[in-house]
Amino acid sequence: MVLQIKSLNKKYEEISLYQDFSITFEEGTITCILGPSGCGKTTLLNMIGRTVLPDGGTFDGFNGKVLSYIFQEPRLLPWKTVKENIEFVLGDSINADERKALVDQFIKLVELDNFANYYPAKLSGGMRQRVSIARAFAYKSDIILMDEPLKGLDIKLKLNLIKTFAKLWKADKRTVIFVTHDIDEALLLGNEIIVLSQAPVQIETRVRVDVPVENRSIDSTTLKDIKQHLLETLGKE
Repeated sequence: MVLQIKSLNKKYEEISLYQDFSITFEEGTITCILGPSGCGKTTLLNMIGRTVLPDGGTFDGFNGKVLSYIFQEPRLLPWKTVKENIEFVLGDSINADERKALVDQFIKLVELDNFANYYPAKLSGGMRQRVSIARAFAYKSDIILMDEPLKGLDIKLKLNLIKTFAKLWKADKRTVIFVTHDIDEALLLGNEIIVLSQAPVQIETRVRVDVPVENRSIDSTTLKDIKQHLLETLGKE
C-alpha cells in the first residue's frame, strides 16, 4: 500500500514552500527525507500530523491512521518513571497484566531493564531518547513521524540509538517518515531516501536502499556509492 500526498500547496507570507507538490510513501517502510535548511521538511511532517493545515492538496491513505512522534527532545513526563512513561501511552485498552508485560518487553528491547524505575532527570540524554523511541513503538500507531531525533548527539550515542530503532522496527515494521539533515543517519535507517530542493520544494532524487537495516555499515561500497550520489544532489542546492 502507498500513502500519497497530491497537489500540496503551503505558503508562509510571501514564501511558497510547497506549490503543486506530490510525494508518495510506501507503507511498512522507513522513508528518510533530506534537504536544505528551511525548505519545509518539518512543515511537511506537521501537515501529515495535522498540526499545520495545508493551503491545498489531498492526503490519500492517511485518514484513520494513528500517528506517534519522536522529536529532537525526548518530551518525557518528568514526574513519571521510565516504566510509567511507556505505560502512559498504552491507555486502558488492555488489562494490567498485559500492560505490564508489554512495558517490560519494550524496556528490555531498548536495554533499560535496570532503569525501569528511574525518573527522566536521572537518565542520560541517550537513555531518555531510548525511552522516547520505546514509547513511540509501544503506542499502537500506524505511522511514526521522526523530526531529527538524533540531532546534536555524539557519533557513538547516535549509532547506539540507530541500532535500538532498527531492532524495534524489525520486530514491528511501522510506516516511518524520518526527517534528518544527516546523510549517514538516512543511509543507516532508510529503506528509501528522498532529497528535497529549496522552496518551492521539488523532489531532487529518491534512492532505494535494499541492504537489510541490521546489516548496514557506513563503510560498505553500496552505501558509499549512494552517499556520493546524495552529496552531489545536495551540493546542487
